[in-house]
Amino acid sequence: MTSVIVIGAGPAGALAALRAADLGARTTLVTSSGFGGMAAHDGPVPVRTLAHTARLIREARQLRQYGIATSEPVLNYTQLLRRVRDVVDDVVAHSSLRAQIETAGVQIYERAGAARFLDAHTVATEAGLRLEADKIILCVGGVSRTLNVPGFHLTSTHRTALELPSIPSSILVVGGGATGVQLASIFNAFGSRVELFEHGPRILSTEDHDVSAGVAAGFRKSGIVVRENFGSISSFEKTPAGVRMNFCKDGHQQAVEAALIVAAAGWTADPQGLNLAAASVAVNAQGFVEVDQYLRTSVSHIFAAGDVTGRLMLVPPALQDGFVAASNAVLGPKLPLSQYANTSAGFTDPEYARIGLTEMEARKSHDVLVSIVTFDSTMRTIIDGYKEGFCKLVVDRKTAKILGCHVVGERAVEIAQVAAIAISTGMTVLDLVQTPLAFPTYTGNLAYAAAGAARQLDLNVGWQAHKL
Repeated sequence: MTSVIVIGAGPAGALAALRAADLGARTTLVTSSGFGGMAAHDGPVPVRTLAHTARLIREARQLRQYGIATSEPVLNYTQLLRRVRDVVDDVVAHSSLRAQIETAGVQIYERAGAARFLDAHTVATEAGLRLEADKIILCVGGVSRTLNVPGFHLTSTHRTALELPSIPSSILVVGGGATGVQLASIFNAFGSRVELFEHGPRILSTEDHDVSAGVAAGFRKSGIVVRENFGSISSFEKTPAGVRMNFCKDGHQQAVEAALIVAAAGWTADPQGLNLAAASVAVNAQGFVEVDQYLRTSVSHIFAAGDVTGRLMLVPPALQDGFVAASNAVLGPKLPLSQYANTSAGFTDPEYARIGLTEMEARKSHDVLVSIVTFDSTMRTIIDGYKEGFCKLVVDRKTAKILGCHVVGERAVEIAQVAAIAISTGMTVLDLVQTPLAFPTYTGNLAYAAAGAARQLDLNVGWQAHKL
């Protein structure tokens, strides 16, 4: 019987362990902390619990608009953090993946401390475990990227938010990627004065240009100071009231101060503690573990999945990675990674979400048309009073298939989820228009955008035309 060690119990590791056990391997899952990894303990689960609280505050302030008398909401941050811990504990305790893994007979070692290779088939942990196996799968996740800037140790990470005794009066967020914009949006709703600094020309640089512009505009309207292309950081300094960031723009030195500075400069791998050299596992120039299309490392019996590979640092790809890595570890290298459209999203105010290609990406290889429906023209958004935003479809002219969907505004994530189904099943805009959706709904905005694309293509939308 093949024996497999999976290191790391986040989404990639959990699914890898389940898949390996289902294939008949004697499987051991070892994790440095608790089951669920970063996603459950200090990533999406706790951060989105905070984001949900921010949404509740915004909705409470909207009540008067609908004739409901209420007082201004007051946040008890200490009580909120207790709720966050309860949510994390609940998620970990009732994870359906964990129940399946245990039923499959996987040996689980939690809070074993960091694991390191002793040789190519043996790992040891800080807690004193020594484990050997035929195959090993690395799913150790990633860490916040650090900056080589004097005083960087004075900055905080997103984890700090889960340890604060109270809401800081001001926060400066360095980095306009997914983590940075979520933190900026959350603490703005909580009452902090927030400034968001992005080194590049736009926040959310991996998203469609219209999404970046829409979210930045929404942030500025809500009071967040957004500074894109701000220059380069010279240093961080401690001040009596907090931390100062010194930076240079076009040869001019500037400074800005806040009670808390959060560095959200990206996510990277941290393979140093694994002692990869003992197993001859290679890493690339960026520090990520090198893998081929079967997720094999430079050592044929060692595989890697999830953030540690630097491939696509999101939960859905991590789950796919775990499945593929375990399949190939047990059955041999037969299952290559499939190329499919990934969904990314931010639970910000306004929300944003994407599936598939951006307009710029699509234009490199397709003759495309774009159809945009703005939220100030659709019924459900008007009814609910959420008229800021849009739904944008990028469509191939030749096939009428959807290449990408980009949404900014209320329930953007739920709209994009339906678009993900349409793209993954190869639906055309005509197929989408002719799909009977409930009315009036946010998802209906997707049908409006599809109808606009169908009209541009002179397609007959048939029996649904009167509704659109």
